[in-house]
Amino acid sequence: MDQRPSDRSPHRHPHWVYDVGDEPDPRFSLANERTFLAWARTALAVLAGAVALHSLDVPATGWLRTTVVVILVVLAIVCTVMSILRWARVERAMRLRQRLPAFTAGFVLAGSLVVVGALLGIALLLD
Repeated sequence: MDQRPSDRSPHRHPHWVYDVGDEPDPRFSLANERTFLAWARTALAVLAGAVALHSLDVPATGWLRTTVVVILVVLAIVCTVMSILRWARVERAMRLRQRLPAFTAGFVLAGSLVVVGALLGIALLLD
């Protein structure tokens, strides 16, 4: 059942998500929000790891530490942006009864962490 424009709440943002389709089961929307919050916690943990590496001078190789810290900070930013976009795309897909979007963010995060782990491993071998 499509809602008429006058039935829509003007206080729900973003409009491109909430002004389409039908209201999904609240359990699904809340699960989508919990998933977003899990991604936000992951981004925060990655950022904390970057701060720890920078603060503790680990690894001792300066240029490699700086490279890993920059990669982690960028990864935290990308993870945050991707989590917001994924939340919106999933919510919109549920409202329109479409297939859910692909899980690209997980592959980006996993691949980036493999690169960071390899760089840290190399750094520890060089020390």
